[in-house]
Amino acid sequence: MTGPETPQATRQGPVVAGDQAREQAREQAGQQQAGQEQQVPQYVYGVTSAEAKLAEDVVGLDDQPVSLVVHGRCAAVVGDLPQGRPLGERADLLAHQRVLDALVHAGTVVLPFRFGAALTSRDAVKSELLETNGERLAEVLEQLQGRVELRVKGTYVQENVLRELLTDDPEIAELNQRLREIPPEAADAAYYDRVRLGELIANAMRNRRDHDGQQILQALASLAERTVARTPVREEDVVDASFLVDQDRRAEFEQTVEAIAKDGADRVRLRLIGPLPPYDFVPEGA
Repeated sequence: MTGPETPQATRQGPVVAGDQAREQAREQAGQQQAGQEQQVPQYVYGVTSAEAKLAEDVVGLDDQPVSLVVHGRCAAVVGDLPQGRPLGERADLLAHQRVLDALVHAGTVVLPFRFGAALTSRDAVKSELLETNGERLAEVLEQLQGRVELRVKGTYVQENVLRELLTDDPEIAELNQRLREIPPEAADAAYYDRVRLGELIANAMRNRRDHDGQQILQALASLAERTVARTPVREEDVVDASFLVDQDRRAEFEQTVEAIAKDGADRVRLRLIGPLPPYDFVPEGA
């Protein structure tokens, strides 16, 4: 009775072997695809903690998905690097900032990378970035935990400040009045007086700007752990500074900015920007 069973057993053998072969083929294909993905050049947006989570709708350059490469206590925020074209378009800059802003607004501490950072593959991100610098980056992340960067920019309402100068400074007021009384036909003779008036106004504006800027900085710096002030670029710029603020004091900081803006609304337009990625508070070389 065993003879007839043999053909059936023989038929079942190849079926099992075929299933195994197909499963092995699928595994090999998956491994090959994973290996290929590991070799795709990666654009690096920044570094965050290994426990961080990314929102599913966050996209980066060319609307490519953003993911994490995790090693140790850190994770690099990366996405596939666009191929076949150089970076630098406005859309690229906006995408870079969009990814970092999404992390910050989700309450995630991130060390932002400057625009244009890239490595040859996900493996390279792990070996060249995280394995080499991971502990140092983790320490910086710990220092920034629970803190945000807020930026304050202020510009003069120029016509109002100029009116103040013409009234408050006796030398400017007198020279301005004298020039106003000169008849049009004698305007050429007053050329150097007009140059002198311009110099006096510029110097007075600079002194007033320094005074007003310091007043604003002092009021806000006491509420921040660290401050980075930038040198004003334009004549009307009063203050441009970034502040590292503890989350527990953020509301107080914002209320103080609002109060300063309200008190000086006729002289200085004050803007609060943030929270921002902490560009100004990441140590050089971190």
